Amino acid sequence: MKFIDEVEIHIRSGNGGAGCSSFRREKYIPFGGPSGGNGGKGGDVIFVGDEGMNTLVHFRGQKNYFADDGQNGMGSQMDGRTGEDIRLRVPVGTFIVDQETGQVLADITEHGQEIILCKGGRGGLGNINFKSSTNQAPRYAQTGEQGEELNVKLELKLIADIALVGLPNAGKSTLISSISAAKPKIADYPFTTLTPNLGVVKVDDDSLVVADIPGLIENAAEGKGLGIQFLKHIERTSALVHLIDCSMLLEPFEAIEDYATVRSELLKYQDTIAQKPEIICLTKIDAMSEEDIKKFQAEMEKHADKKVLPISSVSGLNLDLLKRIMLKTKQKNTANAAKEDSNEQRIY
Repeated sequence: MKFIDEVEIHIRSGNGGAGCSSFRREKYIPFGGPSGGNGGKGGDVIFVGDEGMNTLVHFRGQKNYFADDGQNGMGSQMDGRTGEDIRLRVPVGTFIVDQETGQVLADITEHGQEIILCKGGRGGLGNINFKSSTNQAPRYAQTGEQGEELNVKLELKLIADIALVGLPNAGKSTLISSISAAKPKIADYPFTTLTPNLGVVKVDDDSLVVADIPGLIENAAEGKGLGIQFLKHIERTSALVHLIDCSMLLEPFEAIEDYATVRSELLKYQDTIAQKPEIICLTKIDAMSEEDIKKFQAEMEKHADKKVLPISSVSGLNLDLLKRIMLKTKQKNTANAAKEDSNEQRIY
């Protein structure tokens, strides 16, 4: 299935049906009085979160989505039928933005979450509602209200706990295939990954979702390579796992330069992403001697001022340790978020 993470569509709720102006016309009842029914309410436009979806491709062909109009009221006090709602299923993690104002109208973050974005117009009242002691035969009824209309942009930001970042061919796809059931395309050339991949990683009785982000190169923020179009998918993540391929490098300073390149592009995109907790891993170490691994690890730790973990997605070296570190980072982030929420509730 093709990965589409941005679409623009036009939505409109249904118009309310008009009320009816009519009178009872039955034999032997010369003064039957008003009998016009009410118009039906127009249908709503409802967006529904669906965790089984991970792309907006189903919106690619159709651009207009209209709910049904309410039916007009009828004689004999018969109300018009309510217009059917239109329910648009979107992946969890979808932002809905007003194209004209840029305002975020909704953020779908849970499976089954429903947001009414355009409410259907109210149906008009029939003339039976306007009968009074001074007006026994009203000859007017209300028209139905117009539905609401919007041009919106749907923007998908995948919800993952951990994001894998690094230069092209750093071993991100191989890693996610080794620690989860995901089956991304893997090949020995750059830009094998053209769209983000998600994998569920099991750690004992717990689990976390990992996203494999297409590789970044220098000046990605200016559109080089695949640019930074997929970095929005890591805005919600708890942490980054930064992979550095040292197998073809001669000196540690080259690994430091590769690390700095990716960090620079993250900073250009958004400060908050670059400030996320980061786990640095040296990959493809099967092709390196033990001495070289220690040398690269020591220099990287000195430069980054944090622990660096050598891993091998082929032999499985340190993968269990990496999974536990990722889970611990996720749990710590969740606890901090809950603490912040409770503090905000106390303030207000």
